Amino acid sequence: MSLTKAALRWLRGIPAAVAHAREDVAAVRANDPAARSPVEVALFYPGVHALWMHRIAHDLWTHDAPLSARAVAHLSRFITGIEIHPGATIGRRVFIDHGMGIVVGETATIGDDCLLYKGVVLGGGSLARTLRHPQLKNGVGVGSNACILGAIDIGEGARIGSGSVVVRPVPPGATVVGVPARVIVPVKHRFDAALDHANLPDPVQDMIRALVAQNEKLRARVEALETKLDIAHVEEPIFLPYEGEELPPADGG
Repeated sequence: MSLTKAALRWLRGIPAAVAHAREDVAAVRANDPAARSPVEVALFYPGVHALWMHRIAHDLWTHDAPLSARAVAHLSRFITGIEIHPGATIGRRVFIDHGMGIVVGETATIGDDCLLYKGVVLGGGSLARTLRHPQLKNGVGVGSNACILGAIDIGEGARIGSGSVVVRPVPPGATVVGVPARVIVPVKHRFDAALDHANLPDPVQDMIRALVAQNEKLRARVEALETKLDIAHVEEPIFLPYEGEELPPADGG
C-alpha cells in the first residue's frame, strides 16, 4: 500500500478514532471512582494508552505492515507495561484497570464492555498458527492475575475470579474461581462486568467447612453411642508422630 493511500485511510478514520477514544475515557470514569476528570484519564491511565496504541498497531497489522505493527506494540509495552499482540481483536469501551503485566495473545478476542485487572493472561493453548487464544464475549470481567488459556469461549457477562486458571469454556453469566477454575455461580442476576472480589464464593473453604461440620456430627454420634454402651471414651491423637517417635499404647499404659 502506498503512503498516500495509507495517509488517506488514516485521515478518514480520525472521526471514528476520536469517538472510540471518548468512549474509552467514559468507560474508565464509569468503572473507576478514582477517576476525577476526562483529562486525568487521558493523560495518566496506562490502560487507556495501551488501547489507543493497540488500535494503531492492529490497523497496521491488518494492512500488511507487521514490522511497523510490532514496533508500535513494543513501544506500548515499554510505556504501559501491558503487552497486547497487534493481531488481537479488542472491542469498544474495554477498561483495563491497573494493567501492569497483562498479556493478550495474537488470536485473542476481547468483546465490548469487558473489564480486565492487572496481571491477566490470555494465553495460547497450542503452537499451531490457528485460533489458539481465548475468545471473551461482551461484558466479561477478569480478576487480577487470572490466566485464561487456549481457544475457549468465555460467555457474555461471565466473571473470572482473581488468580483463577481457566482451561475450559465458561457459560454466559457464570462466575468461576480456582485452579483449575470451576463454576460457582451458574447464572448472574444482573449484567455487570465488575467483580465483587470480597464476596466471591470460595469452594475450597466451603468444602472444608462442610467436612468439619460432618466430622463434628460423627463425633457427637460416636460419643452418644459410647455413653449408651458404657464405653470409656479415648481421645485419639490428632496428628501422626514425627519420624522416630512412637505412639503411646492403646490402653494408655
